[in-house]
Amino acid sequence: MIINLPNFHKTQDLGILLGQFLPAGTTILLQGEIGAGKTTLIQGIGKGLKIETSIVSPTFTLVNEYHEGRLPLYHLDLYRLQPTEVAAIYPETYWEGIEVPLGITAIEWAQHLPYQPASYLEINLSYTANQTRQAEIFARGEVQLALNFLEQLQTEA
Repeated sequence: MIINLPNFHKTQDLGILLGQFLPAGTTILLQGEIGAGKTTLIQGIGKGLKIETSIVSPTFTLVNEYHEGRLPLYHLDLYRLQPTEVAAIYPETYWEGIEVPLGITAIEWAQHLPYQPASYLEINLSYTANQTRQAEIFARGEVQLALNFLEQLQTEA
């Protein structure tokens, strides 16, 4: 599924819908250039989950946890890490709910993962020829997600 994101607000709107409808245990693997909207999308997910705390990219802390919403949100940023370093932070702790309650795990720079969960949503954010953005969304593995709720964004663009 491809969704056009002509501005910041549409990127956040996509995140809000994801936050409102995705179930616990969902992992979102995000890829895209710097400035493509990965953090903006995750901020929208937080809004959709009714998280009041300001969501910022954990570039230096690596993981930010938000527990006050409909579900916990685990935000990982792997930009500065090599795959061997990523393995050392045990990202599966979040997507498998080991030692933390199951929630939504959103991982920026997912291409740095040395391994992936069995099921996940892959979202590739990119610039289009006319300098707007688009999100390409794929359900991978046995992920049981009805993405019908995204059709409204697809038709609005």
